[in-house]
Amino acid sequence: MKKIILISWIIFLTGCATHPQVSTTRMKKGDTERGWVFSVENVLPYYYYRTALTDQSNLGFRMGVLVGGAGIDYSRLLYSKENKWDVLNLAWSFNPNYNIDATYYKFYQGKQKGEKSPFVFWWGLRGMYIPVGVSGGTSTRMGLLFGMQPWARTGFEIGYFHDSSAMPLGKVFSPSWKWDDPENITRYGDTPHISDSGLPSEYSRLTGISIRFYIMTGKKVNGSKP
Repeated sequence: MKKIILISWIIFLTGCATHPQVSTTRMKKGDTERGWVFSVENVLPYYYYRTALTDQSNLGFRMGVLVGGAGIDYSRLLYSKENKWDVLNLAWSFNPNYNIDATYYKFYQGKQKGEKSPFVFWWGLRGMYIPVGVSGGTSTRMGLLFGMQPWARTGFEIGYFHDSSAMPLGKVFSPSWKWDDPENITRYGDTPHISDSGLPSEYSRLTGISIRFYIMTGKKVNGSKP
């Protein structure tokens, strides 16, 4: 019985709100990527696989350990010039606070003589929508993310996406701000940050945090290994 309870809690803890791992290179038709992502929002790692449909678009699939973190996403190259490019990504993620994302990325690749540098930096503007959270409510969030790939196959990304209807932006880092204070309930209404099960709800500031580290375990260029 204890094992069943433990497994149930792990399933619920994996994925308050998760996000896709997009390609940090300009993929061409036939290219594929795969790897693992470790994130604070998903607790357990998830496996991702991307395949380029054309030179401008690619499709991503995710499957988390014990289901949490599963999802699908689509990326479209909007602009490309020398060492910089822009990408629009649309994603759907399955988790307790299952979410839909729309993210505009701007990528910049380092320069070095003779060959492409493995160093890539990016930032993005993300809109995040939770139709039905663990508390039965709806959350709409906006925020920024920043990422860096210092090496050819490993990198990290951090971001925060805020729900202005649930709490003030200026109080995100304030431990003294409590959603259940009478004054805050009067101002923000019925937006509990803790669900009945004790998990962060769709309104919680924790749901808006994204900190991820990824390892690319495989890559093929035009159907063959680079």
